[in-house]
Amino acid sequence: MKSKNTIGLILGILFFIIILFLGNIEPNNPKISITLAITVLMATWWITEAIPLAVTALLPLVLFPIFGITNGKEVSSSYVNDVIFLFMGGFMIALTMQKWNLHRRIALKIMMFTGVSPSKVIAGFMLATAFLSMWISNTATAMMMLPIAISILGEFENIFNEKDLKRYSIALLLSIAYSASIGGIATLVGTPPNLVFTKIMNISFPNAPEIGFGQWMFFAFPLSIFMLISLWLLMYLFLFRNIRPTNVISSNIFKTQYSQLGKYSYEEKIVTIGFVLFALLLLFRVDIKISSFIIPGWSNLLPNPKFINDGTIAIAISILFFIIPAKENKKTNILDWKTANKLPWHIIILFGGGFALAKGFVSSGLSLWIGELIENSVFENPFFNILLITSVMIFLTEVTSNTATTQILLPILAGLAISTKTNPLIYMVPATIAASMAFMLPVATPPNAIVFGSGKIKISEMARMGLILNIIAIILVSIFVYYLGFNIFNINNELPIWAK
Repeated sequence: MKSKNTIGLILGILFFIIILFLGNIEPNNPKISITLAITVLMATWWITEAIPLAVTALLPLVLFPIFGITNGKEVSSSYVNDVIFLFMGGFMIALTMQKWNLHRRIALKIMMFTGVSPSKVIAGFMLATAFLSMWISNTATAMMMLPIAISILGEFENIFNEKDLKRYSIALLLSIAYSASIGGIATLVGTPPNLVFTKIMNISFPNAPEIGFGQWMFFAFPLSIFMLISLWLLMYLFLFRNIRPTNVISSNIFKTQYSQLGKYSYEEKIVTIGFVLFALLLLFRVDIKISSFIIPGWSNLLPNPKFINDGTIAIAISILFFIIPAKENKKTNILDWKTANKLPWHIIILFGGGFALAKGFVSSGLSLWIGELIENSVFENPFFNILLITSVMIFLTEVTSNTATTQILLPILAGLAISTKTNPLIYMVPATIAASMAFMLPVATPPNAIVFGSGKIKISEMARMGLILNIIAIILVSIFVYYLGFNIFNINNELPIWAK
């Protein structure tokens, strides 16, 4: 075990013991101190990665029943729920796309459409990366786009001089990393913090109206577009504005790679139909309300519309892929278990651990206690609270897991909302979006780490561009939540009835 892991392991245990035995912070409710001790232990081990993140996530299964926070049956249910199945189903659909190379075809098609000039190539990569990461893991998207980018840069060696090629390489690779994160915020399945938000809202406020896939997308998709435009302008102004090709760029760069994929196969057609069906069913499942305008959801046609959730749809499409036979290899189906078994089980367990922790926060009263503790620190104007939360979350997730951090902070923000008699969405929505907006360091997000691993970018180069984009994100997220989010989610600066 590395020294950092050992120190983290020991520190976590020490903090746990100190809070448990010396920090009786609420004599009338000892569960608050116990839950806080467990939270600090898990947070320390998550931050230092003393043991695998998924193993730390299993601690509530053991410690909550032992210390009387919740019973074993109740805490176990946190690890298997509708959000977990939405993630599993969505990821299986993504794996199916990868199995039949559909994701690469989509990416190349977009880049063929955008063009081959230096500025258009970057725009094409950004659009392709962002679109794919709306539906599949941003990690998988970045890993898929990187080899394409490397091959394109190889073609550009005869087009740019060495200095210009270096600057262009930085712009292209950072555009891929950042677009993977920006695209992910646009849908509820695009990035783990979004899924965490929906479940913790349900745990903290079971009577709250559901935020549907379409409602979230109407809010977050325009934000992601503005972020992408800002990213392109940032790369243009600081990295490739003055770059001029020394030779003509061949218009066949992407066509050649696309032709190597061969004809649009039967399997790809089936996956495309399934993918489009998945997106449409998610988007229009429940009513989409924007102020007084309502788009009715298709689930209203069923006898029990509330029985259907996003997880139901994701698993249904996945099962169809398991049933439909492939033509290329008659011994397999469109999706098989060998492919599906590539699911990131450690992330699924991490989700479950966070949901269990959130349940402990609510049942023990810890979230409300912390909310009361910091209620005097909030501003009267909700915009400044949104600005503060967004700033803290973005820079905090530069050095911590965005999923784990979201799971720890959202229950606290829920408690703060109750203490300050404020709509919880004012605090929880910006925190959720901001968790995916860390751009400075390789450790901030998997896409950052993937492009840094190419060896073509220095940390200083990533940090410089990332800091500027962080500041842009803080401003845009705050503006969009305050002006667009308030209308789409029907938010006012009061505690709603469903939160009382």
